[in-house]
Parts: sequence; structure tokens; C-alpha cells
Amino acid sequence: MWGPKPYYSLDYYLKQKFGHKVYKLCLNGGMTCPNRDGTVGRGGCIFCSGGGSGEFAGRPEQPVPEQMEYARSLLMKKPEGMTYIAYFQPFTNTYGPVEYLREIFTEAIRYPDVEVLSIATRPDCLGDDVVELLSEINRIKPVWIELGLQTIHEDTAEFIRRGYPLSCFDEAVEKLQKAGIDVITHVILGLPGEDEERMLETVEYLNLKGIQGVKLQSLHVLEQTDLADYYRKGGFRTLEMEEYVRIVIRCIEHLKPDIVIHRLTGDGPRELLIAPQWSAAKTRVLNTIHKWMRENESFQGKYFTGI
Repeated sequence: MWGPKPYYSLDYYLKQKFGHKVYKLCLNGGMTCPNRDGTVGRGGCIFCSGGGSGEFAGRPEQPVPEQMEYARSLLMKKPEGMTYIAYFQPFTNTYGPVEYLREIFTEAIRYPDVEVLSIATRPDCLGDDVVELLSEINRIKPVWIELGLQTIHEDTAEFIRRGYPLSCFDEAVEKLQKAGIDVITHVILGLPGEDEERMLETVEYLNLKGIQGVKLQSLHVLEQTDLADYYRKGGFRTLEMEEYVRIVIRCIEHLKPDIVIHRLTGDGPRELLIAPQWSAAKTRVLNTIHKWMRENESFQGKYFTGI
């Protein structure tokens, strides 16, 4: 169904929609987060690094067009007809005045050959005025909103200091859907206190929400985070690669077949990564997942029972 991969990959989706591979340009809008500045909390989520999970993005002092030009120059392959996703990644990228958001998002979609505007944010930072702006831009270029859910379980959410209840996520998804905007949800596997069944419950919950995409990754322990302190004190252990492969494949098998998988594993900055070290070998992890799925006739939605 999805080309050579046994799941609905982002690469396959983009090639079907645009007719060719589309490359991501990671941008920095220079915003912070209500979970850092005291509005919701301080210090951010327990796993969030000083870079706001955007170490690969541009520098906030640079204008957006300059960031995009630099990001494009880093691409190893430069085929004719290359097109892009403008991706605002670090911190909370709708946490600012609407006038400022309009300025930077408009600059991004006006950059030559941009196909999509992708924005990472929190569900509690999507006021009606922001959603109205996103809807307006969505009529010009497709807009994707990436929401950092991580888990549906409130006790885990409290531990990781997510700073909003599950009902807030539900309301944001409904609001974005009414505006015709695609929603991609981030899920972290291996959070402290979560066993395999609880992780699967998060994925199965998303099957009910009508989202368009999902990002799955193992929990990373990074320097300069409170999670690192907890880890070094022996508070929990990270997943072994074999465990992660088994769990993520089970999640894929229960995932609704029309949800695009934007990510199956993460590769945090090597200079900050404490554990698990195997996650730095992204190609090896993906090859292991693909090999196991091929040998065991596994595929996305194999155990999806419908809604």
C-alpha cells in the first residue's frame, strides 16, 4: 500500500502529494514557552533541553529568509526541482503576538519552493486569533500543527511537567480540525512509569481523534535537563534497542492505516545525549524495524479493529 515500507511513511505521503521528495528546513522563531517563563511553569518539560528540542534549527537572531537559505545550503543533495517544508521547531511556535506570527509565517511560505508550513507548538497556545491566522495561511499553503502530547496518562503528564490536561489537547485538535488544519501528534515511548500497555493506549487513543500524522520516538535523556539528574540518581532506566523496536512495531500494528508516520525514532544531538546511546544510530534502528516487520509480515494497522 505504501511503497517499499510496511507503513504510511511521511516520505511516501509527500511523494504521492507533490510528486517528489520534499526536504525540511528547520527554523527558529525566537519564541519561548509558557512552561518556561512562569505562565504555566518554569524549567519546561522534564526532558526538554536548553534548546527547546530544536538544536538542529537556525539561530533566532537571524531573519527567517536567512535561516532558510542557510538550512538549504546544508542539504547534501541538491537535485533540480527541490522543494521544502518550512518547519518552526524549537519551543512553542504559536506563543507570541499574532502580528509577529503573521510576519514570520508569511516570510516562510513566501520563500521559493516552500510546499508546507509546519509549526511545533502546545495545545494551550492556540487561541482563536492564532487559529484564525493559521486557517488564513492554510488557504495559501498547507499548514501542519505539531502538538507535543507525549502520553494520554495524566500521572505521567504530571511527572514530566507537561503543564496541561488531556482535555486541552482534545479541544485543540477539535478546533484545528474545524479550521481544516492537519494535526501531527508527538508521542514519547519509554517514559518513566509507563509499561508497554500504557504506551499502546496512547496510540490507540489517537486513532479516535482524527489526526493526520504521528511522531514516535524513544525517550532521550539529554544534558542540561532535570530528567538527566533523575536518571543519574537511578530513578529509571531507558529502553534497550530491542525493547524499543518491539514496542514501536506493536504501536504501528495498532495504528490506524491512514495516519501518516512522520517519525519512528529520534536522533538527539550527540553532544547532549546521555542515554540511550543506541538512539544515535538512527539508520541502524530503522533498518532493524524494517527487517523485523518484513520477516514477520507486519504492517501498519495489522491489528487495527476500526472505530
